[in-house]
Amino acid sequence: MPRVLIADDHAVVRAGLRQLLESDTSIREICEAATGRETLELLHGRDWDLLLLDIFMPDRSGLDILRHVHTAHPRTRVLVLSGLPERQYALNVLRAGASGFISKESAAEELLKAVKLVLSGHRYVSSSLADLLVSDLDGDPAQPLHARLSQREFQILCKLASGRSVSEIAAELCLSVKTVSTYRSRILEKMNFTTNADLTTYALHSGLIQ
Repeated sequence: MPRVLIADDHAVVRAGLRQLLESDTSIREICEAATGRETLELLHGRDWDLLLLDIFMPDRSGLDILRHVHTAHPRTRVLVLSGLPERQYALNVLRAGASGFISKESAAEELLKAVKLVLSGHRYVSSSLADLLVSDLDGDPAQPLHARLSQREFQILCKLASGRSVSEIAAELCLSVKTVSTYRSRILEKMNFTTNADLTTYALHSGLIQ
């Protein structure tokens, strides 16, 4: 019987998710985390089969948590929940190791379907996300600029756009300053930008940062 960890900074959202999951009697345990720190502590405390993860956490990027789970807890599957359109984040979180991406606007039945599918060892993608994946393979010019980035470049883009310095990002990700600077140069080149201010403006308009 699976254990599920809900990580979201909104109490109402956590309560709604818990109520929905409790309707599935096959789930053995449900626990909640309101911050990135709590999420990491609970991940280290026991084995979880599924992490329902909000991409925006108050003290730690959801992308950082996702990368940590992918490397340190490979048996824990991650289903990312977001209020953002799939076009903005879905491709990047799947590249980063998530087993699925689902909008918070989805119907309860669809969310339960996604949870069961991921717990059974499969990936969950909505029909609209499947279309995005095909467009990505086809090199669709309508894709957003950040779709050109690798998952590590996307992670660093979000940090730069949030105002983090290269040295701060290097410390957070345990990388050298030179490596982060190289990523920054690649990001600017791929997106045809010249400054961090350009990245911030783009990220705000695209809903990548709040």
